[in-house]
Amino acid sequence: MRGSVDFSRWAVVLCKPDAVERGLVDAVLARIEDAGVVVRARTDLVAEAWQAHVAFRDMLADPGRFPPDLPARLDETYAGQPVTVALAHGGPDIHARLRQLIGHTDPAEAAAGTIRGDLGADSLAAASREKRLVRNLVHTSDDPPAARRDFGTWYGPGRALQVSDFSRCSVILCKPDATERGMVDAVLERIADAGATVTNRCEITVQPWQIHVHYWDLLVDADRFPDRDIPACLEQEYAGRPVTVALAHGEPGIHARLRDLLGHFDPTHAAPGTIRGDLGIDSLDAALAERRLVRNLVHTSDDPDAARRDIGTWFGTARRELLTPPVPAQAARPIPDPLRQPRRTP
Repeated sequence: MRGSVDFSRWAVVLCKPDAVERGLVDAVLARIEDAGVVVRARTDLVAEAWQAHVAFRDMLADPGRFPPDLPARLDETYAGQPVTVALAHGGPDIHARLRQLIGHTDPAEAAAGTIRGDLGADSLAAASREKRLVRNLVHTSDDPPAARRDFGTWYGPGRALQVSDFSRCSVILCKPDATERGMVDAVLERIADAGATVTNRCEITVQPWQIHVHYWDLLVDADRFPDRDIPACLEQEYAGRPVTVALAHGEPGIHARLRDLLGHFDPTHAAPGTIRGDLGIDSLDAALAERRLVRNLVHTSDDPDAARRDIGTWFGTARRELLTPPVPAQAARPIPDPLRQPRRTP
């Protein structure tokens, strides 16, 4: 997996023990995001000695520049101490940009406007007197080879972007009309271009039970739709027909952001810039006249509980490993937040 990642666009951000102890992790990561860098896969962990040794191997391998007790200082600072790591994504210059943003190694020498200059409270002189490492809040990968090493050091094999809960994952259902119109690629590209990581694309033929489980809320509240036979409409529109499902991964809040990106359930009322607004051709009026469901291309999970159910419905209950997607190798942009959408309506 790591061999396919373009590490010229990825850096590991290490918020050091002093940043954790001072409660500055959020501020540090926010400063990085405010600089236009996408930050994801935030992980809190307790550092092991070997991780600090590997992360700072260049210092350990250059004893002429550093004090002879550097190994002991690293162990004292990191071993058994809480740190926070995250992945930062940007253009090929991301490593130089981040190093400039965090500022000089010595917070006392760091320029105003840099993270260490504005938030740092230590100095190299104080650290030297006390025979310890300088407390300068944050480290970022120096270059692509360092990013590759840092990634393996802090995340380890198979731990990239691991989703510990369903707040970071949504199921995408490209409906039969998207499949029949050849719009699946366009829909998934719009979602990926908006900053979500799209994985595990799968083409399937819908079984009746899947659509019953998926739209359970419409079935149990069918009296809201006296003009239509909801069970019959669902089976007519979905059962035995091809659909495409995929997973979208992102930060908490992805469900609302994706729903906003999809647009209003009635394509004729969906705003320009939304998927349904730009690509939809059906209308609620036409659906009502024909006593069927509106054809609006795509559905995404409403919330974390729905994502949990949707994964079981469309991928199978034993597919939890799908929640660990690969690190994306392409540039990402934040998902826009147009008008929030109303409750789902057929």
